[in-house]
Amino acid sequence: MKIPQEIAETIIDPKAYGENKPVDDAFAYLRREMPLAVAEPEGFDPFWVVTKYNDIRTVEGQNELFHNGDRATTLVTKEGDRKVREMMGGSPHLVRSLVQMDNPDHIAYRKLTQSWFMPQNLKKLEARIREIARNAVDKMAEKGGECDFASDIAFLYPLHVIMEILGVPEEDEPMMLKLTQELFGAADPELSRTGEQQMTDEQRVLALQETVGEFIAYFSEMTKDRRAHPRDDAASVIANGQVHGGPLGELEAMSYYIIVATAGHDTTSNTTASGLWALAENPDQFAMLKKDPSLIPSYLDESIRWATPVKHFMRTATADAEVAGQKIAKGDWMMLSYPSGNRDEDVFDDPFSFKVDRSPNKHVAFGYGAHVCLGQHLGKMEMRILWEELLPRLESLELNGSAQLSQSNFVCGPKHVPIRYKMN
Repeated sequence: MKIPQEIAETIIDPKAYGENKPVDDAFAYLRREMPLAVAEPEGFDPFWVVTKYNDIRTVEGQNELFHNGDRATTLVTKEGDRKVREMMGGSPHLVRSLVQMDNPDHIAYRKLTQSWFMPQNLKKLEARIREIARNAVDKMAEKGGECDFASDIAFLYPLHVIMEILGVPEEDEPMMLKLTQELFGAADPELSRTGEQQMTDEQRVLALQETVGEFIAYFSEMTKDRRAHPRDDAASVIANGQVHGGPLGELEAMSYYIIVATAGHDTTSNTTASGLWALAENPDQFAMLKKDPSLIPSYLDESIRWATPVKHFMRTATADAEVAGQKIAKGDWMMLSYPSGNRDEDVFDDPFSFKVDRSPNKHVAFGYGAHVCLGQHLGKMEMRILWEELLPRLESLELNGSAQLSQSNFVCGPKHVPIRYKMN
Protein backbone atom coordinates (compact mmCIF):
# COMPACT_ATOMS: atom_id res chain seq x y z
CA MET A 1 0.00 0.00 0.00
CA LYS A 2 1.44 3.35 -1.10
CA ILE A 3 1.08 6.46 1.04
CA PRO A 4 -0.53 9.46 -0.75
CA GLN A 5 2.21 11.66 -2.18
CA GLU A 6 1.24 14.78 -0.23
CA ILE A 7 1.44 12.86 3.06
CA ALA A 8 4.75 11.25 2.05
CA GLU A 9 6.26 14.66 1.25
CA THR A 10 4.98 16.14 4.55
CA ILE A 11 6.51 13.50 6.85
CA ILE A 12 10.00 14.11 5.43
CA ASP A 13 9.78 17.92 5.22
CA PRO A 14 11.97 19.71 7.82
CA LYS A 15 9.72 22.79 7.61
CA ALA A 16 6.65 20.69 8.46
CA TYR A 17 8.39 19.54 11.66
CA GLY A 18 9.15 23.19 12.41
CA GLU A 19 5.41 23.89 12.27
CA ASN A 20 4.47 20.63 14.06
CA LYS A 21 0.75 20.53 13.14
CA PRO A 22 1.20 19.38 9.50
CA VAL A 23 3.26 16.43 10.74
CA ASP A 24 0.84 15.59 13.57
CA ASP A 25 -2.05 15.65 11.09
CA ALA A 26 -0.17 13.51 8.55
CA PHE A 27 0.73 10.84 11.10
CA ALA A 28 -2.79 10.85 12.58
CA TYR A 29 -4.08 10.10 9.06
CA LEU A 30 -1.56 7.28 8.61
CA ARG A 31 -2.31 5.69 12.00
CA ARG A 32 -5.98 5.69 11.11
CA GLU A 33 -5.87 4.76 7.42
CA MET A 34 -2.56 2.99 6.67
CA PRO A 35 -0.49 2.44 9.82
CA LEU A 36 2.25 0.52 8.00
CA ALA A 37 2.65 1.54 4.37
CA VAL A 38 5.28 2.58 1.82
CA ALA A 39 6.30 6.19 1.16
CA GLU A 40 7.94 7.15 -2.14
CA PRO A 41 8.80 10.86 -1.87
CA GLU A 42 10.63 12.32 -4.84
CA GLY A 43 14.38 11.76 -4.72
CA PHE A 44 14.26 9.04 -2.03
CA ASP A 45 14.36 5.26 -2.12
CA PRO A 46 10.97 3.83 -1.06
CA PHE A 47 10.62 3.12 2.67
CA TRP A 48 8.02 1.71 5.03
CA VAL A 49 6.58 4.19 7.55
CA VAL A 50 5.94 2.61 10.95
CA THR A 51 3.45 4.83 12.77
CA LYS A 52 1.87 2.69 15.52
CA TYR A 53 3.34 2.35 19.01
CA ASN A 54 3.23 -1.46 19.14
CA ASP A 55 4.67 -1.85 15.63
CA ILE A 56 7.61 0.43 16.53
CA ARG A 57 8.32 -1.74 19.59
CA THR A 58 7.98 -4.91 17.49
CA VAL A 59 10.63 -3.71 15.04
CA GLU A 60 12.95 -2.34 17.73
CA GLY A 61 12.63 -5.52 19.78
CA GLN A 62 14.14 -7.63 16.96
CA ASN A 63 17.54 -6.11 16.40
CA GLU A 64 18.92 -9.13 14.50
CA LEU A 65 16.00 -9.05 12.05
CA PHE A 66 15.94 -5.26 11.64
CA HIS A 67 19.45 -3.80 11.41
CA ASN A 68 20.69 -0.27 12.09
CA GLY A 69 23.88 -0.28 10.07
CA ASP A 70 23.16 -1.92 6.73
CA ARG A 71 21.80 1.28 5.18
CA ALA A 72 21.64 4.91 6.33
CA THR A 73 20.28 5.09 9.89
CA THR A 74 18.55 8.42 9.24
CA LEU A 75 16.49 9.42 6.22
CA VAL A 76 18.67 10.53 3.33
CA THR A 77 18.03 11.23 -0.35
CA LYS A 78 19.40 8.94 -3.06
CA GLU A 79 21.89 11.62 -4.02
CA GLY A 80 22.86 12.28 -0.41
CA ASP A 81 23.40 8.56 0.15
CA ARG A 82 25.51 8.31 -3.00
CA LYS A 83 27.66 11.23 -1.88
CA VAL A 84 28.24 9.81 1.61
CA ARG A 85 29.19 6.40 0.22
CA GLU A 86 31.59 8.09 -2.21
CA MET A 87 33.25 9.94 0.69
CA MET A 88 33.28 6.97 3.07
CA GLY A 89 34.56 4.21 0.79
CA GLY A 90 31.16 2.57 0.33
CA SER A 91 29.81 3.01 3.87
CA PRO A 92 26.46 4.80 4.16
CA HIS A 93 27.58 6.50 7.42
CA LEU A 94 29.59 9.71 7.99
CA VAL A 95 30.06 8.53 11.59
CA ARG A 96 29.92 5.06 13.13
CA SER A 97 28.52 5.39 16.64
CA LEU A 98 26.34 2.98 18.63
CA VAL A 99 23.42 4.21 16.52
CA GLN A 100 24.98 2.87 13.31
CA MET A 101 26.12 -0.46 14.80
CA ASP A 102 24.67 -3.95 14.99
CA ASN A 103 25.96 -6.90 17.00
CA PRO A 104 28.57 -8.01 17.79
CA ASP A 105 30.03 -4.47 17.64
CA HIS A 106 27.01 -2.76 19.19
CA ILE A 107 27.02 -4.69 22.45
CA ALA A 108 30.82 -4.52 22.77
CA TYR A 109 31.00 -0.75 22.22
CA ARG A 110 27.93 -0.08 24.39
CA LYS A 111 29.45 -1.96 27.36
CA LEU A 112 32.44 0.39 27.25
CA THR A 113 30.55 3.33 28.80
CA GLN A 114 27.32 1.70 29.96
CA SER A 115 28.25 1.77 33.64
CA TRP A 116 28.90 5.53 33.41
CA PHE A 117 25.27 6.16 32.58
CA MET A 118 23.59 3.74 34.98
CA PRO A 119 21.58 5.20 37.93
CA GLN A 120 23.94 3.83 40.60
CA ASN A 121 26.94 5.60 39.05
CA LEU A 122 25.02 8.80 38.38
CA LYS A 123 24.24 9.21 42.09
CA LYS A 124 27.81 10.39 42.70
CA LEU A 125 27.22 13.20 40.18
CA GLU A 126 23.96 14.40 41.72
CA ALA A 127 25.44 17.03 44.05
CA ARG A 128 27.49 18.59 41.23
CA ILE A 129 24.54 18.54 38.83
CA ARG A 130 22.38 20.24 41.48
CA GLU A 131 25.03 22.95 41.80
CA ILE A 132 24.95 23.50 38.03
CA ALA A 133 21.13 23.57 38.11
CA ARG A 134 21.08 26.17 40.91
CA ASN A 135 23.45 28.35 38.91
CA ALA A 136 21.11 28.07 35.90
CA VAL A 137 18.09 29.02 38.04
CA ASP A 138 20.00 31.96 39.56
CA LYS A 139 20.90 33.09 36.05
CA MET A 140 17.22 32.96 35.09
CA ALA A 141 16.31 35.02 38.16
CA GLU A 142 18.92 37.63 37.20
CA LYS A 143 17.27 38.06 33.79
CA GLY A 144 14.63 40.24 35.46
CA GLY A 145 11.48 38.35 34.50
CA GLU A 146 12.04 37.90 30.76
CA CYS A 147 14.26 35.52 28.82
CA ASP A 148 14.42 33.08 25.92
CA PHE A 149 14.23 29.92 27.99
CA ALA A 150 15.51 27.76 25.12
CA SER A 151 18.74 29.62 24.34
CA ASP A 152 19.38 31.18 27.77
CA ILE A 153 18.75 28.15 30.00
CA ALA A 154 17.64 24.91 28.32
CA PHE A 155 20.51 24.72 25.81
CA LEU A 156 23.26 25.58 28.29
CA TYR A 157 22.41 23.61 31.43
CA PRO A 158 22.54 20.05 29.97
CA LEU A 159 25.48 21.10 27.79
CA HIS A 160 27.51 22.01 30.89
CA VAL A 161 26.60 18.72 32.60
CA ILE A 162 27.58 16.42 29.73
CA MET A 163 30.77 18.37 28.97
CA GLU A 164 31.90 17.94 32.58
CA ILE A 165 31.20 14.20 32.36
CA LEU A 166 33.02 13.94 29.05
CA GLY A 167 35.90 16.13 30.20
CA VAL A 168 35.53 19.09 27.81
CA PRO A 169 36.63 22.39 29.44
CA GLU A 170 33.97 25.05 29.97
CA GLU A 171 35.55 27.51 27.54
CA ASP A 172 34.96 25.01 24.69
CA GLU A 173 31.24 24.60 25.42
CA PRO A 174 30.04 27.34 22.99
CA MET A 175 31.90 25.61 20.16
CA MET A 176 30.32 22.26 21.12
CA LEU A 177 26.85 23.83 21.11
CA LYS A 178 27.47 25.41 17.69
CA LEU A 179 28.73 22.15 16.16
CA THR A 180 25.82 20.17 17.65
CA GLN A 181 23.29 22.57 16.19
CA GLU A 182 25.02 22.36 12.81
CA LEU A 183 24.89 18.56 12.96
CA PHE A 184 21.21 18.23 13.97
CA GLY A 185 19.92 21.46 12.44
CA ALA A 186 21.49 21.10 9.00
CA ALA A 187 18.16 21.89 7.29
CA ASP A 188 17.43 24.96 9.43
CA PRO A 189 18.84 28.22 7.97
CA GLU A 190 19.27 29.69 11.47
CA LEU A 191 21.20 26.69 12.84
CA SER A 192 22.97 25.23 9.82
CA ARG A 193 26.64 25.69 9.05
CA THR A 194 26.04 27.70 5.88
CA GLY A 195 22.93 29.71 6.83
CA GLU A 196 21.56 29.01 3.34
CA GLN A 197 17.79 28.98 2.85
CA GLN A 198 18.10 26.16 0.33
CA MET A 199 20.94 23.66 -0.09
CA THR A 200 21.49 20.90 -2.60
CA ASP A 201 22.04 17.37 -1.29
CA GLU A 202 25.74 17.71 -2.09
CA GLN A 203 26.05 21.03 -0.22
CA ARG A 204 24.31 19.57 2.83
CA VAL A 205 26.51 16.48 2.93
CA LEU A 206 29.65 18.62 2.50
CA ALA A 207 28.54 20.93 5.33
CA LEU A 208 27.91 17.93 7.59
CA GLN A 209 31.30 16.50 6.66
CA GLU A 210 32.97 19.78 7.63
CA THR A 211 31.17 19.79 10.98
CA VAL A 212 32.11 16.17 11.66
CA GLY A 213 35.68 17.04 10.65
CA GLU A 214 35.83 19.79 13.30
CA PHE A 215 34.59 17.37 15.94
CA ILE A 216 37.20 14.80 14.89
CA ALA A 217 40.04 17.34 14.97
CA TYR A 218 39.03 18.37 18.49
CA PHE A 219 38.57 14.86 19.86
CA SER A 220 41.77 13.57 18.22
CA GLU A 221 43.70 16.03 20.38
CA MET A 222 41.67 15.00 23.42
CA THR A 223 42.47 11.33 22.73
CA LYS A 224 46.22 12.06 22.70
CA ASP A 225 45.91 13.92 25.99
CA ARG A 226 43.83 11.23 27.75
CA ARG A 227 46.16 8.47 26.63
CA ALA A 228 49.09 10.37 28.09
CA HIS A 229 47.18 11.69 31.14
CA PRO A 230 44.06 9.60 31.91
CA ARG A 231 41.45 11.20 34.18
CA ASP A 232 38.18 10.20 35.79
CA ASP A 233 36.08 11.22 32.79
CA ALA A 234 34.28 9.57 29.89
CA ALA A 235 36.89 10.80 27.39
CA SER A 236 39.54 8.73 29.17
CA VAL A 237 37.30 5.65 28.96
CA ILE A 238 36.90 6.11 25.20
CA ALA A 239 40.56 7.00 24.58
CA ASN A 240 41.89 3.99 26.51
CA GLY A 241 39.03 1.55 25.98
CA GLN A 242 39.43 -1.96 24.61
CA VAL A 243 36.92 -3.61 22.28
CA HIS A 244 37.28 -7.13 20.85
CA GLY A 245 40.73 -7.32 22.48
CA GLY A 246 42.16 -4.10 21.02
CA PRO A 247 41.71 -0.31 21.03
CA LEU A 248 38.70 1.28 19.39
CA GLY A 249 38.93 1.92 15.65
CA GLU A 250 39.66 5.57 14.87
CA LEU A 251 36.29 6.29 13.21
CA GLU A 252 34.46 4.43 16.00
CA ALA A 253 36.34 6.31 18.75
CA MET A 254 35.69 9.71 17.15
CA SER A 255 32.04 8.79 16.60
CA TYR A 256 31.73 7.74 20.24
CA TYR A 257 32.90 11.17 21.39
CA ILE A 258 30.52 12.85 18.93
CA ILE A 259 27.43 10.90 20.03
CA VAL A 260 28.12 11.55 23.73
CA ALA A 261 28.91 15.22 23.11
CA THR A 262 25.85 15.89 20.93
CA ALA A 263 23.05 13.51 21.88
CA GLY A 264 24.20 13.90 25.49
CA HIS A 265 22.74 17.39 25.70
CA ASP A 266 20.67 18.23 22.63
CA THR A 267 17.73 15.90 23.31
CA THR A 268 17.65 16.93 26.99
CA SER A 269 17.76 20.61 25.96
CA ASN A 270 14.86 20.08 23.57
CA THR A 271 12.78 18.27 26.17
CA THR A 272 13.46 20.84 28.89
CA ALA A 273 12.47 23.71 26.61
CA SER A 274 9.38 21.83 25.36
CA GLY A 275 8.29 21.01 28.89
CA LEU A 276 8.41 24.63 30.00
CA TRP A 277 6.71 25.79 26.79
CA ALA A 278 3.87 23.34 27.53
CA LEU A 279 3.49 24.69 31.08
CA ALA A 280 3.39 28.27 29.78
CA GLU A 281 0.57 27.28 27.39
CA ASN A 282 -1.30 25.24 30.02
CA PRO A 283 -1.57 27.32 33.22
CA ASP A 284 -3.79 24.69 34.86
CA GLN A 285 -1.00 22.13 34.47
CA PHE A 286 1.57 24.60 35.83
CA ALA A 287 -0.68 25.24 38.85
CA MET A 288 -1.13 21.49 39.42
CA LEU A 289 2.63 20.91 39.31
CA LYS A 290 3.32 23.88 41.63
CA LYS A 291 0.78 22.57 44.12
CA ASP A 292 2.15 19.01 44.06
CA PRO A 293 5.89 18.75 43.29
CA SER A 294 5.67 14.96 43.71
CA LEU A 295 4.34 15.08 40.13
CA ILE A 296 7.77 16.12 38.79
CA PRO A 297 8.68 12.56 37.64
CA SER A 298 5.39 12.13 35.72
CA TYR A 299 5.72 15.68 34.37
CA LEU A 300 9.18 14.76 33.03
CA ASP A 301 7.88 11.66 31.27
CA GLU A 302 5.09 13.72 29.77
CA SER A 303 7.62 16.34 28.62
CA ILE A 304 9.68 13.59 26.97
CA ARG A 305 6.59 12.12 25.26
CA TRP A 306 5.40 15.58 24.23
CA ALA A 307 8.76 16.66 22.78
CA THR A 308 9.96 13.33 21.34
CA PRO A 309 13.13 15.13 20.13
CA VAL A 310 14.37 12.24 17.96
CA LYS A 311 11.76 12.09 15.19
CA HIS A 312 12.89 8.91 13.47
CA PHE A 313 15.50 6.24 12.98
CA MET A 314 15.70 3.91 10.01
CA ARG A 315 15.97 0.12 10.11
CA THR A 316 16.73 -2.40 7.34
CA ALA A 317 15.19 -5.88 7.16
CA THR A 318 17.84 -8.62 7.10
CA ALA A 319 15.31 -11.25 5.94
CA ASP A 320 11.73 -11.46 4.70
CA ALA A 321 9.41 -10.69 7.60
CA GLU A 322 5.87 -9.77 8.53
CA VAL A 323 4.88 -6.78 10.68
CA ALA A 324 1.26 -5.85 11.39
CA GLY A 325 0.11 -8.13 8.59
CA GLN A 326 2.39 -6.51 5.99
CA LYS A 327 5.04 -8.47 4.11
CA ILE A 328 8.43 -6.83 4.56
CA ALA A 329 11.09 -8.00 2.07
CA LYS A 330 14.75 -8.52 2.86
CA GLY A 331 16.58 -5.22 2.29
CA ASP A 332 13.49 -3.05 2.82
CA TRP A 333 14.10 0.28 4.57
CA MET A 334 11.81 1.23 7.48
CA MET A 335 11.21 4.60 9.14
CA LEU A 336 10.28 4.34 12.81
CA SER A 337 8.24 7.46 13.63
CA TYR A 338 8.59 8.03 17.37
CA PRO A 339 6.33 11.12 17.62
CA SER A 340 3.60 9.16 15.89
CA GLY A 341 4.02 6.27 18.32
CA ASN A 342 3.82 8.73 21.20
CA ARG A 343 0.54 10.15 19.87
CA ASP A 344 -1.02 6.72 19.25
CA GLU A 345 -4.67 6.97 20.31
CA ASP A 346 -4.77 3.22 21.06
CA VAL A 347 -2.08 3.61 23.72
CA PHE A 348 -2.36 7.17 25.08
CA ASP A 349 -5.60 8.66 26.34
CA ASP A 350 -6.18 12.11 24.81
CA PRO A 351 -2.65 12.09 23.29
CA PHE A 352 -2.73 15.69 22.03
CA SER A 353 -3.23 17.07 25.56
CA PHE A 354 -0.31 17.79 27.89
CA LYS A 355 -0.96 16.19 31.30
CA VAL A 356 1.58 16.53 34.11
CA ASP A 357 -0.04 13.59 35.93
CA ARG A 358 -0.30 11.23 32.91
CA SER A 359 -0.01 7.62 34.06
CA PRO A 360 0.88 5.17 32.70
CA ASN A 361 3.23 6.82 30.21
CA LYS A 362 5.42 4.19 28.58
CA HIS A 363 6.49 6.41 25.68
CA VAL A 364 8.96 5.35 22.98
CA ALA A 365 10.96 8.60 22.87
CA PHE A 366 14.08 6.78 24.13
CA GLY A 367 13.58 3.92 21.69
CA TYR A 368 13.14 0.34 22.82
CA GLY A 369 15.14 -2.88 22.95
CA ALA A 370 18.90 -3.21 22.47
CA HIS A 371 19.29 0.34 21.12
CA VAL A 372 17.35 2.08 23.90
CA CYS A 373 18.98 5.44 24.70
CA LEU A 374 22.15 4.96 26.74
CA GLY A 375 21.83 8.39 28.39
CA GLN A 376 18.14 8.23 29.38
CA HIS A 377 18.82 8.02 33.13
CA LEU A 378 21.21 10.97 33.02
CA GLY A 379 18.76 13.07 30.99
CA LYS A 380 15.89 12.37 33.38
CA MET A 381 18.07 13.07 36.40
CA GLU A 382 19.22 16.43 34.98
CA MET A 383 15.65 17.49 34.26
CA ARG A 384 14.37 16.31 37.65
CA ILE A 385 17.06 18.29 39.49
CA LEU A 386 16.45 21.42 37.41
CA TRP A 387 12.73 21.34 38.17
CA GLU A 388 13.31 20.60 41.85
CA GLU A 389 15.37 23.81 41.94
CA LEU A 390 13.25 25.96 39.60
CA LEU A 391 9.67 25.06 40.52
CA PRO A 392 9.70 26.40 44.12
CA ARG A 393 11.05 29.75 42.88
CA LEU A 394 8.82 30.15 39.82
CA GLU A 395 5.68 32.04 40.83
CA SER A 396 4.17 32.83 37.42
CA LEU A 397 4.89 31.89 33.82
CA GLU A 398 3.60 32.88 30.38
CA LEU A 399 4.82 33.07 26.80
CA ASN A 400 6.23 36.44 25.78
CA GLY A 401 5.93 36.10 22.01
CA SER A 402 5.99 33.13 19.63
CA ALA A 403 7.97 30.03 20.48
CA GLN A 404 9.72 28.41 17.50
CA LEU A 405 10.78 24.88 16.64
CA SER A 406 13.86 24.03 14.61
CA GLN A 407 13.38 22.76 11.06
CA SER A 408 14.53 19.15 11.05
CA ASN A 409 13.04 15.74 10.30
CA PHE A 410 15.63 14.00 12.51
CA VAL A 411 16.27 15.81 15.82
CA CYS A 412 13.87 18.69 16.32
CA GLY A 413 12.91 20.87 19.28
CA PRO A 414 12.38 24.45 20.39
CA LYS A 415 15.02 26.96 19.30
CA HIS A 416 13.21 29.93 20.87
CA VAL A 417 10.85 29.97 23.88
CA PRO A 418 10.42 33.63 24.92
CA ILE A 419 8.79 33.81 28.37
CA ARG A 420 7.72 36.31 31.01
CA TYR A 421 7.81 35.15 34.62
CA LYS A 422 8.09 36.04 38.29
CA MET A 423 10.59 34.37 40.61
CA ASN A 424 11.30 34.61 44.29
